[in-house]
Amino acid sequence: MSSSSHKSVGTHTGAGLFVAFMQIADTFGAQAEQVFKTAGLTAAQYNVLRILRGAGRAGLACREIGERMISRDPDITRLLDRMEKRNLITRERQSDDRRVVKTFITPQGLEILKTLDRPVSTLHKRQFQGISPVKLKVLKAMLEEIRSQQA
Repeated sequence: MSSSSHKSVGTHTGAGLFVAFMQIADTFGAQAEQVFKTAGLTAAQYNVLRILRGAGRAGLACREIGERMISRDPDITRLLDRMEKRNLITRERQSDDRRVVKTFITPQGLEILKTLDRPVSTLHKRQFQGISPVKLKVLKAMLEEIRSQQA
């Protein structure tokens, strides 16, 4: 096979993979939105709560939350404002550096996440049913490799 036909196959495969990723992301995202909606959350709000639960008592600055989001939200501050009004999070200006405002998940936010843990887990099991654990592990490693190359 010549190098030009090899490039053509690679480009075609890349385009096909891109379309498949986008379709799967759209399908999985819509399915997840339906689960989050049962708790009155958007995907972005769920993501913030999940991130803050993982941060624990240390909390996170707005910038740090933005960096950890699955989908970038250009207006993370407004998102946090809406969540604070619903008592899902609290924000506190730090006494040692008044420029830093840390965000923390509230007990109410933790409770909402707790009610979603089982439905989200069930959704993930359904989304990947029929694929062996070995194949899932390989797929995860490959996706992480692709993601690391994009940074």
